[in-house]
Amino acid sequence: MIKFHQLVWGLALAATALSLAACDDTTDNIGGSLIDNPDKLTVKADTFQLSTRTIMADSVIARNITGYLGRVKDPETGNYVTGDFMAQLHPLSNYQIAAADSILSRNDRGEIIADSCEILLVYNDFYGDSLAQMKLSTYEMGRPLEEGSVIYSNFNPALHGYLRQGGIKQERTYTLADQTRRANSTNKAIAIRLDDAYTDKDGVSYNNYGTYLMRKYYASPEAFRNSYRFLHEISPGFFFKVTNGIGSMAYVTNAQLNIYFRSQINGKDSVTSTSLASTEEVLQTTTFSNDNNLLASLAAQTGCSYLKSPAGLLTEVTLPVDEIMRGHENDTLNTAKVTFPRINNTVSSDFLLSAPKTVLILPLDELHTFFAENRIPDYKTSFTAAYSATENGYTFNNISGLVNYMIKKRRAGLVDANWNKAVLVPISLATTTISGGYGTTTTRVTKCSHDMSLSSTRLVGGPNNANQPILLSVIHSTFNGR
Repeated sequence: MIKFHQLVWGLALAATALSLAACDDTTDNIGGSLIDNPDKLTVKADTFQLSTRTIMADSVIARNITGYLGRVKDPETGNYVTGDFMAQLHPLSNYQIAAADSILSRNDRGEIIADSCEILLVYNDFYGDSLAQMKLSTYEMGRPLEEGSVIYSNFNPALHGYLRQGGIKQERTYTLADQTRRANSTNKAIAIRLDDAYTDKDGVSYNNYGTYLMRKYYASPEAFRNSYRFLHEISPGFFFKVTNGIGSMAYVTNAQLNIYFRSQINGKDSVTSTSLASTEEVLQTTTFSNDNNLLASLAAQTGCSYLKSPAGLLTEVTLPVDEIMRGHENDTLNTAKVTFPRINNTVSSDFLLSAPKTVLILPLDELHTFFAENRIPDYKTSFTAAYSATENGYTFNNISGLVNYMIKKRRAGLVDANWNKAVLVPISLATTTISGGYGTTTTRVTKCSHDMSLSSTRLVGGPNNANQPILLSVIHSTFNGR
């Protein structure tokens, strides 16, 4: 026996196919011949036009495991994007350095010293021209960003008093092409030397930063095995800022601090190193700067809408809820499908930004709380769509939950300026694979965050859309005339 919900779904799919052939034709009689009265099922398919516009993102929550470092220009829109980032170092709970009596690197007074010290900004990919000459300044933090802090993409540690006055300021120029130093078998790194004389916050001087860390370790090893103590007592982190140059953006996966010294191992003199690195357990944030005047001019365009990351432009969608409800006050909204077509680039360049890979749609009023509360798409009021090269756009196969949510607000009289508005947001998803029985696997989304990579695209739409309309295909059903 066919269950009712299975029948409704099957009929809904049939109605959807019919709606593609005649979008505005009514299908009042669908189902009438399949189920006799009094159990008559009526399925109706309709289409409605959606309106869209571009809105500026201003800033977004910016915690991300990737740090973006560089300055580039979008060849399609002319927008300049600068990425600076802050990284904290995370010592492991079992962190240790060689025993003090094995250290051979010492000064004239017999005190332990480091021979050299460096930070490696390890990157696995980049955007732009690897030959572009860039200038970088490295700053020591004076105090750490606290765990649990909500950090936005426009947050600048320098403007909020986080940089240490009189602390490390190390400058260097680089091109990504000349970074032959490899942090591992695949990734390259920008090396920043910290071999200059260093004075700590208590006024104690050392020959370099590595010596400072080693002396602190031997004085209090426990502080190196506790993240909170390490950040507050030893090293609050570093801020890496691009001060000149344009043309490349490195995708930094790790900031690794290496200390080199000589020690005696098994009776032999050996060059030894110890490392501290940024991990997911501590904060790493990117500060993005866009050309806001240009973004505002793009947002004002009426013949399209934009999606642009990081922290750039979003697309606002107005759903015609009153029209969808009209004549269907007692019906059930089963499906609501919509495709947002992409408009192809109009310029030719080797460095065109790609379209966002994944887009989230959710109520406009929940845009900030969704990410602040670390929510994941629930497929009730928030849905995802991946970019399809075949369709050249983003298709949401069924956002009926979102439409029904707005219908309930309408019926409850909860009508404000945004009650029927949704927003399209470029996102990044973190997933995990769970093994099940009989060799099956299930992929679950574990984290949803703003897409902080470089992406840009125009979508069909806008207040004065000259292309095909954006159509929402819906299917209503009524059982037993109700």
